Amino acid sequence: MNKPAYFISDLHLGATTEGVIADREQRLVDLLRGWRGQASHVVFVGDSFEFWMEYRHYINRHHFPFLRALAELVESGVQVHLLSGNHDFRLDDFFPTALGVQVHSTLKLELQGKKIWFQHGDGVAKSDWGYRLASRVIHSPINVFLFRLLHPDWGMALANWVGRTSRKVNEDADPKIAEYQEAWRKLMVREDCNVVVHGHNHHPSIKLDIEGTVVNCGQWLFELNYVEFRDGNFEIKTP
Repeated sequence: MNKPAYFISDLHLGATTEGVIADREQRLVDLLRGWRGQASHVVFVGDSFEFWMEYRHYINRHHFPFLRALAELVESGVQVHLLSGNHDFRLDDFFPTALGVQVHSTLKLELQGKKIWFQHGDGVAKSDWGYRLASRVIHSPINVFLFRLLHPDWGMALANWVGRTSRKVNEDADPKIAEYQEAWRKLMVREDCNVVVHGHNHHPSIKLDIEGTVVNCGQWLFELNYVEFRDGNFEIKTP
């Protein structure tokens, strides 16, 4: 029998927005420890952190239990994949070299007889052209270089303020579900896959489409959602 795989998105670890579940990082660590040696794959589908920037000599110490849990998963034989999201500002070589966690912008895996495409989902909606343009500017090499000149504490404070402000502005926004669904339908055809797993808009769901299945992992912020993939079936679960 195949071991199950687990998918989880939008942890936003470090977020201090009003209403977030206070002990959610420790509950996540406890969940991951229960998957050691019991899962085939664990995929984090973007926005694992409220903000992540890698410096040459600095790692955010507040997330050490989570980072240790990732390494323990890998050591137990689980394949662990970490996708970038719009809050994961810079994922470089720390995760693969120090923890054995593979880092991607998008990912395609064949699991339990299904071809699965993983992508966070930011900028996918057709009307998100402004975000796509802004993302290119923000992530340009010169702007990354300039941001790294800030003291890490200052950079973290600035990024967390921007994150809180952005979430407050967008909390009542239309999630553009129809646009996402159309984009995923086209992607399944283009990438020759029959499942898309994504996050980003925090609405957990499993939808059957003419081209396949679209799975939204939900969030680990105001709710605690994750997806279990067992014997070819997807299920949204809570710990």
